[in-house]
Amino acid sequence: MARLPASLRAVARQALAGRAAARPTSPALAGASRALSQPAPRTVSVSEAAAAAPQFATPAAEAAARAFDYANGLPWVANLDDAWVEGGRGWPSPLPMFRLLDPEAPGQLVAGATEAQAAEAADPATARAMYETMLTVQALDDVFYMAQRQGRVSFYLQAAGEEGATVGAAAGLASEDEMFLQYREQGACLWRGLTLDDMADQCVGNAESPDKGRTMPVHYGNRKLKLHTISSPLATQLPQAAGAAYALRISNEERVVACFFGDGSASEGDAHAGLNFAATLEAPVVWLCRNNGYAISTPTREQFRGDGLAPRALALGTDAVRVDGNDPLAVRAAVASARARALKNKKPVFVELMTYRLSSHSTSDDASKYRAADELAALGVAARHPVARLKAYLQERGHWDDDLEETTRGDARAAARAALDGAEAKARPARATLFDDVYHELT
Repeated sequence: MARLPASLRAVARQALAGRAAARPTSPALAGASRALSQPAPRTVSVSEAAAAAPQFATPAAEAAARAFDYANGLPWVANLDDAWVEGGRGWPSPLPMFRLLDPEAPGQLVAGATEAQAAEAADPATARAMYETMLTVQALDDVFYMAQRQGRVSFYLQAAGEEGATVGAAAGLASEDEMFLQYREQGACLWRGLTLDDMADQCVGNAESPDKGRTMPVHYGNRKLKLHTISSPLATQLPQAAGAAYALRISNEERVVACFFGDGSASEGDAHAGLNFAATLEAPVVWLCRNNGYAISTPTREQFRGDGLAPRALALGTDAVRVDGNDPLAVRAAVASARARALKNKKPVFVELMTYRLSSHSTSDDASKYRAADELAALGVAARHPVARLKAYLQERGHWDDDLEETTRGDARAAARAALDGAEAKARPARATLFDDVYHELT
């Protein structure tokens, strides 16, 4: 096994010795929402660990806390180079997580991170543009969620809690990169250039939608923007992305394929096929896995028992990095690094984005059936929200203020409502177009 750098050895010792003392938001969930400091390693006995374990009111609360602790209480590093692990050479467990923004201190960087690092991850103009895009995602989700409840669209999926993962990832890519999506990447679509009108047309299913109303809402796509149309079946995009990336390789093109998917999709057979094809064909794919804690109603603890999803890629020989998906700056830096690595080595790379799905899976789901009513509040999720964290970072440095916040949110909501109203006023697809783009020749 390859020898780990000193910083990772310290992290490994920290993980084995027991996690640092927390700053809990609730006594009942004392271990659930902590961010690790880095104390001197010490040995902890089994009895000590059991005595220090948090007490939970219900099994559901305990399960929720364990899941959230996994996503946010992992060992972390502030140096991106220390977070990268080369595929097929052995790796620490648990893998460390790259992070820049301190989830416990709004607007501040974690210990070891520098202002220069943060500025390199995203200069002030880029960070502000990312934040404005995230606010637009929130407005879009609010308006279209209510539209579905009013019967104006048939279905909708929100991105609540994952705005930083999707916007940050898209901001780390180049506009010429091909992008394969799942269905919670509204932020990536907006960053790439898809408009609210485009998205409203697709959700309503009018004649100006590229799919002419023949697929479900939130299944966006745009050939000019290199956004491959979303497909409902999970994980079908992974083998497709591997093939597209292989085509780029044999064509000697200096661009990559980025492929988003969730932890639930990673449980599908197509995910393994896609990951392995890309590894063996040495195709330049940037795999972007949103590990948000749930596959609809199935928590990650019931999907797998290993250390998350990045080790699966490592086992196939693919380099991987784990990132705090609620830290937009860290996400952008990691994805930009992943893109550069894929281009340089002409091989796939894997980015695991540790985040948390705040909403129900979709408008067809009711998360209260499998998540405790007070889970989100008890876990302190709001303090770790990517929008709140990026806002605090910008405000602390004088790049944002309350007046801009009010104006931007109001404008975004008005634009989303206008897009919906405009889409509803447009003509519906003619019946004669039902088979357009399906068969080359009708018989």
